[in-house]
Amino acid sequence: MASPLPSSVLDLAPVVPVVVVEDVSDAVPLARALARGGLPVIEVTLRTSAALDAIRAIAGEVPEAVVGAGTVITPAQVGEAVGAGARFLVSPGWTDRLLEAMRASGVPYLPGVSTTSEVVALLERGVREMKFFPAQAAGGTAYLKSLAGPLPQARFCPTGGIGPDSAPEYLALPNVGCVGGSWMLPQDTVAARDWARVETLARAAAELSAGGTCR
Repeated sequence: MASPLPSSVLDLAPVVPVVVVEDVSDAVPLARALARGGLPVIEVTLRTSAALDAIRAIAGEVPEAVVGAGTVITPAQVGEAVGAGARFLVSPGWTDRLLEAMRASGVPYLPGVSTTSEVVALLERGVREMKFFPAQAAGGTAYLKSLAGPLPQARFCPTGGIGPDSAPEYLALPNVGCVGGSWMLPQDTVAARDWARVETLARAAAELSAGGTCR
């Protein structure tokens, strides 16, 4: 049986791989490679027809991994993802209906924001932890630094355009708990099913984040 999770997605790991699974047969070996490399918290995006089955396979066959669902954009997907075994939920944006479904799911969740008004609206609804997306395009570390002064109670998982050079800069910010990214999953490497290379890149990402902490 899987162990209980912290109430916050931001407390799971400093770096969360954002995974797009095209072929469900890749899900288990990919998850094992990431976990062996020190990145056991895995966000499988609901962008493909294989995604739910991938979550189900990882949840059932890779106990060392903590699998969640990303790109959650409808209340129906919330139920489907949790039913498949997702242990956390991440959305690129939010509506009141989606927020209520995630709140009722019983698992940790991160609604997505990219503007100050969206952050304030979530704080008004009692949500203090959010995904900042698309991080680089929406202003990057400079934007998050600007938010820390007037909105210190908000904490973020930036995702979108983050790589090995910028990840430590994000993790050093007081209002960042973790970062999401796919730089450890190059398309050609995954297409070639080079799981040893994925493990090597995951290990480098885990070492890269060792200086930061998931606050």
